Amino acid sequence: MAKLPSFKLLMGFEAAARLGSFSRAADELCLSQSAISHQILQLETQLAQPLFLRVGRGVELTVAGEVLLRSVQQRSLSVLAGGLAQIDTYLDPGLVVIVAPAALLQGWLQPQLAALQAVIPELCLVLSVDESARYIDEVDVDLLISQRPLQQAGVQDHTWLSDEWVAVVSPQRMPELQARPVHLHHQVIGLISLEVDFQNDGPSHQFRQQLAAFRRRRIYDDVRLQLDAVCRGDGMAYVLRRQASEYLQTGQLLILPDYPRLAAAPWILSSVAGAPRAEIVRQVRDFLLQAGELEAT
Repeated sequence: MAKLPSFKLLMGFEAAARLGSFSRAADELCLSQSAISHQILQLETQLAQPLFLRVGRGVELTVAGEVLLRSVQQRSLSVLAGGLAQIDTYLDPGLVVIVAPAALLQGWLQPQLAALQAVIPELCLVLSVDESARYIDEVDVDLLISQRPLQQAGVQDHTWLSDEWVAVVSPQRMPELQARPVHLHHQVIGLISLEVDFQNDGPSHQFRQQLAAFRRRRIYDDVRLQLDAVCRGDGMAYVLRRQASEYLQTGQLLILPDYPRLAAAPWILSSVAGAPRAEIVRQVRDFLLQAGELEAT
């Protein structure tokens, strides 16, 4: 494969082609006109093609020059500009990266963000649901929320939000259940479950006796789809209350009163031990810890 031209030569060529003048390209790039002329000559020699024709005091592109310009502008420079814009975003001094399960971000954290933004106006949050990110800072993670401690050197695991399993149903299904004794609920409604519910610490095991008579209507691998199905009236479900927090607060879901509740593993907020990489990370961490404390009181 032919050797690719250097980026310096392509930058000089693109400026001259776009501006129609070697002198204006030199001004834009803070070079001398002779330097631009030399770069163009080098590029033409390397490509074995004339790229410009002299027209009056300016220049215009040859057919080969037009082809090269389209390639440089539409591919090389646009890709570079996109990359630089992405880098610029991640250099924002207000950037804080939080990784957490999607349902907790949507159900509990999302409603807190307006208050958090009001306290820290310069904050730019990156909210990720990539639960494979299990290392603070190694993969650009500032704060990680899960139900398992990281137990990582240099990281502090804060036992943060308590949680519990609760039975929920939509408001439109509640009247028909209230009209019957609990032991007959299975005759009129089915269960909307998650695949993980069948693990030893899931509701299928914890509430085996209460749920034995219920027919499973649907099984999802995403709690957001489970909650959506229950909101639509497709069945009832046992869910973690924190993940259904916004649905419960807005009345889209109701907790069934005569069903047992069971404490679940608490949510853990993990951050670097000691001073974080930036003061704004500490502010976000402290806001979240305080919000958890307020809910516990």
